[in-house]
Amino acid sequence: MLWSVVGVVGLGFLIALEIAARNYGKPGPITDQAREVIFAPKSGTVLYISMGLMMVVLTWRQRFIALGAAIGIDIVFWLVRSAVGAEMMFGNGALWVTLACGVIAVTRRTGHERILLLKGVGLALLLVAGRKTGNTWLLITSQTRPMVLDQYVLTADQALGNPSWLVGRMVEATGSVGAYVLEYVYIQIAAAAVIIALYQLRNVAAERRFPAHHLVRTFLVIGLIGPAFYMLFPVVGPIFAYGADGGEWAIVNAWPGTPPPIGTPAPMPFDEITPRNCMPSLHTAWATAIFIHSLRGPWIMRIGGALWLIATTGATLGFGYHYGADIIAGVVFTLTIEAGLRAHSRGWDRRGIQLVALGIAVFTAFLLSYRYLSMELAAHPWVFGPLLILATVAVIYGYARTAARWDREDAASVRLPRPRSEAQSEAQPEIQREPA
Repeated sequence: MLWSVVGVVGLGFLIALEIAARNYGKPGPITDQAREVIFAPKSGTVLYISMGLMMVVLTWRQRFIALGAAIGIDIVFWLVRSAVGAEMMFGNGALWVTLACGVIAVTRRTGHERILLLKGVGLALLLVAGRKTGNTWLLITSQTRPMVLDQYVLTADQALGNPSWLVGRMVEATGSVGAYVLEYVYIQIAAAAVIIALYQLRNVAAERRFPAHHLVRTFLVIGLIGPAFYMLFPVVGPIFAYGADGGEWAIVNAWPGTPPPIGTPAPMPFDEITPRNCMPSLHTAWATAIFIHSLRGPWIMRIGGALWLIATTGATLGFGYHYGADIIAGVVFTLTIEAGLRAHSRGWDRRGIQLVALGIAVFTAFLLSYRYLSMELAAHPWVFGPLLILATVAVIYGYARTAARWDREDAASVRLPRPRSEAQSEAQPEIQREPA
């Protein structure tokens, strides 16, 4: 019943986005996905990554068959497109195999095996649909929010020391090598997430069940909820509002040099192309989720998760995509979602409710203070700057403490022996100790 409700709600959401996109003369997520069955996909890598997640439910023999079939189908598509001069891209084979597994689950599987395979297929399609819906969301934000609030965020960012301007100058000083590394990390965040997810789901085929909680759930929920705040708090970022990429719409071409003088902030008009996708920083949110889940892996995965978080934060600030205020909001946003998902998967308790309530309160306070108290934040940076950091640290500490306690309780419940039934106790023969 739960999966049915989720499926119906998800389908309704996709239909709504499809209608909204078509009102602006653009294809929606359903049309985009349907055309990739035949036409060249926008990203073959995403389709193969999605198929890889689906294959965690398959045996090794089935995995080799699925991968071989996908590659074979792509070769056929490649030859046909070469012959007719069509656009070249791989990935159709992966999508075909994923859809075929869904058909097999419905027609050839029963009971638990059908549900398990459908969950794998659903996981793959959700990952693909998440990318499509994200693109549609960005289109909607640029079309429906002509006014942006960058002046408010820049003013509030004075309390944090304008980190985007500082890190931007640092990235410029590293030259092309530093910029290339950060850009690669920024773009490949989905690949890092898949590595963590495959490690977490490595035993699904053997145990024939998914773990109660894993990274993909957090990733999808962040992508589903996050864009809603783009509509509530539209911000384009310093490289657009105060830099060269903003063109004639930029207030001044100053980023990452000297921050412009602070005046009374006001909503400012911007073009209908640039997405309003800054508040909160979802790249920081996803990188935070990767780091959290990497802590449950081997040491090399933990180091990789930490480095990915640091590099992603450096890229979001250093390329001028985000303000410092976006970053701390993204961290709190992720920890709140992660706490809620973990509490839901293991059963809500007092600690989980308190932690989620704290995260919601801090995140809400951040957005309200950026919007309505930005001048006060800028006027007293030595007061409000530490307060913003302390509020973020409070949520981090609360999550770390609560998660550690949950881990200890889960480990203890696994080690506890199951009590024997009364019938088993009566059947067990009593051992007589012979006298020495």
